[in-house]
Amino acid sequence: MKLLKEFTIPFVGLKTGKHRFEYKLEQTFFEHFEYEDFNDVNINVSLELEKKTTLLELHFKISGWVNVNCDLTNEPYNQAIENEFDLVVNFGDEYNDENIDILIIPHGTYEINIQQYIYELTILAVPIKRIHPGVEDGTLDSEILEKLEELSPKLKDKKDKEEDIDPRWNTLKKLLTDK
Repeated sequence: MKLLKEFTIPFVGLKTGKHRFEYKLEQTFFEHFEYEDFNDVNINVSLELEKKTTLLELHFKISGWVNVNCDLTNEPYNQAIENEFDLVVNFGDEYNDENIDILIIPHGTYEINIQQYIYELTILAVPIKRIHPGVEDGTLDSEILEKLEELSPKLKDKKDKEEDIDPRWNTLKKLLTDK
């Protein structure tokens, strides 16, 4: 996958201390990853990079919304998302990203690309089950919801259950009470 240039941070030229980076994600960012679950995207990414003498500390914070389809009705709606993630970048002999919150890059590396971390942070912020807010509060009027209600199994009353019992069982029940 091709690295996006705007998400590459050349940290060699930065002074020791904290630095802020702001990004705005749109649909084209996710098209780059060939991710097609979102209809539209409006996400703000705030990255605080703290450069220390031997390592880098990155604090990612995302907020915004993604337009997704409801799992029940397939109606599109804006799902608000927020997420945070801390990453420590250390220097070593070879590249190693086996640990989820520690990245080891080779000595002599002068830049880091953060696009994969932003992508994963956004995807993980979206709930697994996507339900339109109108479904939860009952204000959404949809043909699919009406059909689901029509086809859902109806709960029987207690009286109906007693009528469905075979009369031969009633005779056996008398044996329990006639002691």
